[in-house]
Amino acid sequence: MKQERIKEILKKFENVKIAVYGDFCLDVYWDMDSEGSEVSVETGLKAESVEKHTYSPGGAGNIVANVAALHPKSIKVIGVLGADIYGNELRSKLEGLGADISALTIQKDNFNTYTYIKKMYGKKEDPRIDFGLKNRRSKEADQAIFQNIRAALEDHDVLIFNQQVVGSIPNEEFIYAVNTLFEEFNDKVVILDSRHYNDKFKNVYRKSNEIETAVLNGKDTQPHDFISFSEIKKHGAKVYERYNKPLFVTCGNRGIITFDAHGINEIPGILINSTIDTVGAGDTSLSAISLCLAAGIQPAEAARFANFASAITIQKLFTTGTASGEEILAISKDADYNFRPELANDLRTARYYEDSEIEICDTHVTSVLGNIKHVVFDHDGTISTQREGWEAIMEPVMLRAILGDLYETADKALYDQVQNRVLDFIDTSTGIQTIVQMEGLVKMVEEFGLVPQEDILDKFGYKEIYNDALMEMVNERMLKLNSRQLTVSDFTLKGAVDFLKALKSQGAIMYLASGTDEEDVINEAKSLGYDHLFDGGIHGSVGDISKYSKKMVIEKIIRDNKLKGNELVVIGDGPVEIKECIKAGGIAIGIASDEVRRYGLNPQKRSRLIKAGAQIIISDFSQSDTLLDLIFNTQKNA
Repeated sequence: MKQERIKEILKKFENVKIAVYGDFCLDVYWDMDSEGSEVSVETGLKAESVEKHTYSPGGAGNIVANVAALHPKSIKVIGVLGADIYGNELRSKLEGLGADISALTIQKDNFNTYTYIKKMYGKKEDPRIDFGLKNRRSKEADQAIFQNIRAALEDHDVLIFNQQVVGSIPNEEFIYAVNTLFEEFNDKVVILDSRHYNDKFKNVYRKSNEIETAVLNGKDTQPHDFISFSEIKKHGAKVYERYNKPLFVTCGNRGIITFDAHGINEIPGILINSTIDTVGAGDTSLSAISLCLAAGIQPAEAARFANFASAITIQKLFTTGTASGEEILAISKDADYNFRPELANDLRTARYYEDSEIEICDTHVTSVLGNIKHVVFDHDGTISTQREGWEAIMEPVMLRAILGDLYETADKALYDQVQNRVLDFIDTSTGIQTIVQMEGLVKMVEEFGLVPQEDILDKFGYKEIYNDALMEMVNERMLKLNSRQLTVSDFTLKGAVDFLKALKSQGAIMYLASGTDEEDVINEAKSLGYDHLFDGGIHGSVGDISKYSKKMVIEKIIRDNKLKGNELVVIGDGPVEIKECIKAGGIAIGIASDEVRRYGLNPQKRSRLIKAGAQIIISDFSQSDTLLDLIFNTQKNA
């Protein structure tokens, strides 16, 4: 979505009146004092001490918080609370969000405000303390809710009907009565998100995840079962056919699929390279979708907007966060998408170009090939293998930086936690400049908090440590190359140099763009004897990300040469260059290279390159004649 369109949508929200019915809960966080309190005179037991306590709206209250963050004209809340201190606190919190709480019913008997107390010992959480599990809503409360829902339907643009707590909708009479209202106000947008009563309501839009959608079709599925896109589409189509109202199926990091009168739309998920916490992401999606629908936005576009919003909140750790308009604009400006996740994770579904091992991931790409004029190559892992094994050098550098003095003594649980974080970061950051990776390292050191602030280096300090270790390996290999103990073929992927020469003979202008320091890239390309082929220039890191990035190189090539998207090909083994090529409208060829053997497929690389958007996958350049025929579309141009 373009920035201007998002601004238009945010502006529309200012005129939207939204009502939220649901299970309003209070989330309570007790940060416990590790030193405890005094020993009780009465019991002889050492008391615990709460150092800090905080309160925030949960359940439907979190939906209100997410709606409020996007500044609609008004928010009305409909539900029931207990006559207790937690109910008073929740009312105060909802009022603080700007919500009209006049339709909150207070039930004095047999009802405790749904409250969830979480005892936190640092980042460790004790078993939760729950209030309200045996609530019994009275007939008087049901009647008040019914009347408040009617009033909301008469006066508001959209009603969110949310249910999360087991047993919170007490009887079939209430469900029947509400359904008669929804039939009476069939022209109004009512969006249902229900964990336990999804099949009970009619004349409503639905927001459900892939498991809930399968259950709606009578499937016996468990919360962590995997359901393929093809199956989700079958289930979603049946649900839409049954209820004849739009359906939004959220699929985690795979995105959202919408079903409506315009057909089925797949909205890809957004790739997040940092640590995430998905708690509350569904509430964020529901809120954003509802606001969009109230503003007259079509379901597919509403889902795209919701993807941005939920991508914001999952990055807010240890809290059920919200997404502001400013944050949505910021992430949408340069978002990375999770393309074709099922193809990426299942090699058996690969489809290949005519009697070759060249995988076609995007069938549309073959129809736009044939006009290639400029080709951008990544270097390490794409052409050269001189730096093969850099990951094994970066990993211990990062581990030592994060663990500090605990590197030798950290228990296995902590060591494994840090190692998994580091390996994930290295995997997702392949192809970006080393200095940017070191910026990420600084953030991880601060995130884990195991090193005193005064001992944390800056990005340049960590880069120096890593580069010294890496260049020791590279220099040793260069020495063997220069002394002719090894040859160029020992440090390049199979067929790579011949492919470069063949491209040159076709008249393509070629560029080398690396995340490695520019001086090192130039020297290594010279030592391997192909630097002269890159008449478009050799580009690398200059230590200042404001002056160089692969994104800048690609955009400059397109701008300076007034290129159409299908006149530029980017070839690389890292997600970064693939993502930037797709954003620029070029043709992205991922090289899923096995850098140890220098030929054959690396399945892990294949997976991350497809997710980044690669339209074609090769493992090396051994089938270069076929690849040239494909990208220049020789058959079409013959």
